[in-house]
Amino acid sequence: MPSKPPNADLCCPPEPAAPEVSLLMLEGAEADEALAKLAKAIGHPARVRILRMLSRKEARVCSQIVDELPLAQSTVSEHLRILREAGLVRSSQDGARVGYCINFDGLRRLKALVAII
Repeated sequence: MPSKPPNADLCCPPEPAAPEVSLLMLEGAEADEALAKLAKAIGHPARVRILRMLSRKEARVCSQIVDELPLAQSTVSEHLRILREAGLVRSSQDGARVGYCINFDGLRRLKALVAII
């Protein structure tokens, strides 16, 4: 019987394909607000580090992230909340465990918004 990776059950379900980003979606007041929110979300070194951890396509629970950072569990939870609200991280709950995964569509949007400054 093949064994599952340790965090396989934590992975968030696949996302539906995001629509293509057009230039119209990258300019204007709404795009400026989106970029400001994304920039604020990545404006802390701990959140950048969390994104780097999750970008390795490894789902993690909060306690696993806490083990890799010199931060309290409540602080890591707050950073994850900010990243999730900005659309850079997704979560999936399995009972009491919440798995966190990178939201690659959110990262692509951030990249596109920054690229046209």
